[in-house]
Amino acid sequence: MKVIFCTEPIRFPLTGVGRYAYELACRLGQIQEIEALKFFSGSGMQELPDRSRPPATEAESSVGGLKRALMRMPLLVDTVSSLLDTCRAHQLRGYGGWLYHSPNYYLPRFKGACVATFHDLSVFTLPECHPPELVRFMQQQLKKTLERARFLLTDSEYTRQELADFFSWPLDRIRAVPLASSGDFRPRTPQQTLPLLSRHSLLHGGYCLYTGTIEPRKNLDVLLNAYGGLPESLRQRCPLVLAGYRGWSSEAVHARIERGAREGWVRYLGYLPDAELPLLFSGARLFAFPSLYEGFGLPVLEAMASGVAVICSRSSSLPEVAGEAAVLFDPSDVDALRELLKRGMEDEDWRSEAAARGLLRAQEFSWERCAQQTAAVYAEAIAS
Repeated sequence: MKVIFCTEPIRFPLTGVGRYAYELACRLGQIQEIEALKFFSGSGMQELPDRSRPPATEAESSVGGLKRALMRMPLLVDTVSSLLDTCRAHQLRGYGGWLYHSPNYYLPRFKGACVATFHDLSVFTLPECHPPELVRFMQQQLKKTLERARFLLTDSEYTRQELADFFSWPLDRIRAVPLASSGDFRPRTPQQTLPLLSRHSLLHGGYCLYTGTIEPRKNLDVLLNAYGGLPESLRQRCPLVLAGYRGWSSEAVHARIERGAREGWVRYLGYLPDAELPLLFSGARLFAFPSLYEGFGLPVLEAMASGVAVICSRSSSLPEVAGEAAVLFDPSDVDALRELLKRGMEDEDWRSEAAARGLLRAQEFSWERCAQQTAAVYAEAIAS
């Protein structure tokens, strides 16, 4: 097989889709069936001597910047999108015998076989949880992808079924390929986490953690309500720590976070670098993830791989990731979440058993397996 892999999402610091694209690109070059591999971005095509190291940048790419500017100018969307599409199609001329994979929804016009990864359908199914300009732009672009793709990839069986049902797309042309956590997420001793935690005035095993963007679909109101109802002595002894970008429409949640911080039971750390986040995970007593909707829910897997007991919502794809290793709750049930948080903080036997189950569950996922299964879809797309 000859494969062109789009690296536009790979921009550091890596977040969800960027992490997926990076981990996959690092491993595709090691798969025997892929005889040639090229990396494609807005700046053109690259073939690197070391196929295990895809190109990436610390800065926002010109294409990424243009997309963001474009979303703020709806009257120009059609014109500029068409120009970008034409430019990419020109750069891809002469590669008709290759397969093109976009790890981030969007497919350009291409004469060869095309595969795209849909991570979730929230811009269609939960548009109220995104900025209107992002919804408008993505809906337009993703409909083009559906016209151009030969096969589609999703991160979970939930999204696979959702994609087929929502667009009446053939289920036998969609494959669910689970993600994995980085090897950096693993159990660590208090001595190993001390430098980071002391900088934030935290104790190993002395806080409950949430990681992810602060945005509406993460359902943080429910987590804050549940935590705020715990006994004050417990909240003070084991504060709630939140780490992640300040997202869209998050002003009200941040006001509540600031109020909890003044009362001494909430800490907001913002976005942490890749080197620090695994340490924060492994130092937590509990990991809580109340999200309303996820295409996969990678933080749940990262917490389990870190040896931390997990409490997460019973929504969308999360039961697939958690298996029987985490305790699930209805994302609207504040009382149930409060009781689970209390149990997780006070019941050592339950917590250690949940952590052990999580470690075993996390071992079932790997980026190597993800790459192998992705390459198998490439072969199906070419054969079809």
